[in-house]
Amino acid sequence: MQGMRQPPSAYSYDLPETLIARRPASPRDSSRLFVYDTARDAIAFDRFSNLGARLPPRSLLVFNETRVVPARAILRKETGGKVEALFLVNEWRGGPVPVIVDRRAEVGRSLHLGPDKKFLVTAQKENIFYLKPLFPAGELIDMLQRSGITPIPKYIGAGGMRESELRKKYQSVFAARSASVAAPTASLHFTERLLAALRARGIRRTFVTLDVGLGTFAPVKDENVIKGTLHKEFFDIPAATARAIRDAKTSGSPVVAVGTTVVRTLESQAPRIAQAARRGPIAGTTDIFIRPPYRFRIADALITNFHLPGTSLMMLVQAFLLHKGAKRSVVDLYNIAIAERFRFYSFGDAMLVV
Repeated sequence: MQGMRQPPSAYSYDLPETLIARRPASPRDSSRLFVYDTARDAIAFDRFSNLGARLPPRSLLVFNETRVVPARAILRKETGGKVEALFLVNEWRGGPVPVIVDRRAEVGRSLHLGPDKKFLVTAQKENIFYLKPLFPAGELIDMLQRSGITPIPKYIGAGGMRESELRKKYQSVFAARSASVAAPTASLHFTERLLAALRARGIRRTFVTLDVGLGTFAPVKDENVIKGTLHKEFFDIPAATARAIRDAKTSGSPVVAVGTTVVRTLESQAPRIAQAARRGPIAGTTDIFIRPPYRFRIADALITNFHLPGTSLMMLVQAFLLHKGAKRSVVDLYNIAIAERFRFYSFGDAMLVV
């Protein structure tokens, strides 16, 4: 495969609409697994529940334990008109909350949710509006938990699921920290049963947090290509995780990144992980844009879903394939998956690249 950088248009494929997964597999680990062994150029098809048999021995799985907030809400204007707002809680660290709305909100006017939760529209920057809560800001997440809607991608639709079901399905079984507006979808395939089976095989696990935003679905812009950066996302790597990764790399145990969000977190902090293992946790933001050519320093294997065309996620997978010396491109693999009727996107099937 060519190692040169290619434009977003090179990451395109024709997907029949019938292969867009509207609902997750039930149970979660009954989803299909596309396995690509780069060293042997060998492809196999399996069930995700058999993941343990497909992972390299002594693997260390690294998960993103972020939790999706039901961050979409219907607000009312002073005139009574409805405004659908997506609260970008992944970007919020106090102060006015950035939101995306489905119709114009006037700066200086108020929006409200129910009788006691009001916001003042303080600013607009392109398609983002900033809402200042006119109530204790610490109540925002609780407000969304009570009245919000799970922000699954619009192209999926609700798939006939009610909000109570969506809140469970669009959430990993180990989700802990509420700060994301999109799920780390590779994690959605894991069940408690599978996690126990992996543990019994000697497959270890550890966790990072990266608060996922809408940028994960966004097509790559010319600005991203020119600057070599993407959207910023907050991350946290506990000291125990840094120690586990350092020890795995030292001992030769493969580090398996569960999802592109984990890859972004680990690779952006690769030079600091050993140091963090000695000194404590590291946290901050990353805008890393992983695209070919790229030398991966932490991830040895990758579990990921099938992504939207032209996105940075496809570029990351392509970079990983090149790093592993693969003979097939990400588009080659996707076209095989399409021919084999794999399901795509957030609720779709998974791919393991080793």
